[in-house]
Amino acid sequence: MKLIFLYGLPASGKLTIARKLAALTGYKLFHNHLVVDTLLAVFDFGSQPFVELREEIWLSVFAHTCRAGLPGLIFTFAPEQTVRATFVPEAVSTVRASGDEIVFVEITCPLDELKARLADDSRHRHGKLTSVALFEALYEQGAFRLEGMPEPQLSLDSSRLSPSEAAALIAQYLID
Repeated sequence: MKLIFLYGLPASGKLTIARKLAALTGYKLFHNHLVVDTLLAVFDFGSQPFVELREEIWLSVFAHTCRAGLPGLIFTFAPEQTVRATFVPEAVSTVRASGDEIVFVEITCPLDELKARLADDSRHRHGKLTSVALFEALYEQGAFRLEGMPEPQLSLDSSRLSPSEAAALIAQYLID
């Protein structure tokens, strides 16, 4: 099994690219908001039970996907301050313990473009961050922790590539 771990700042295009990649590869898509939205029905964002359950569920899905023998899983992730520093190493350990592979793909985008994308209708439909003022405040506070991520095997600028082109590059990387 290959876990394709797409990560980047909010509005960088992770989910859009992931959908295209899923169509190309046949891999299942497990985007982080599936769990986030479920837990927000019960717990406040960032509360201890929210943080603990979110990571437990993510890791459990990874472990079960490995055991199920699926060929691949695509996961979208926005590193931010409520994610514990242990999560990514635990994800790596979980996947590798099964003899499987984790591929880190960073999706980048210039800040001006990110801010313009925040108002997109699809972000509202998924309950994602849509406020430029809140994004700027969080960004200035260092809420988005990209520096703790492992070195990506692939880094793509979504402002220079269409989602289809980015997905095709990732798919090609997986074949090579």
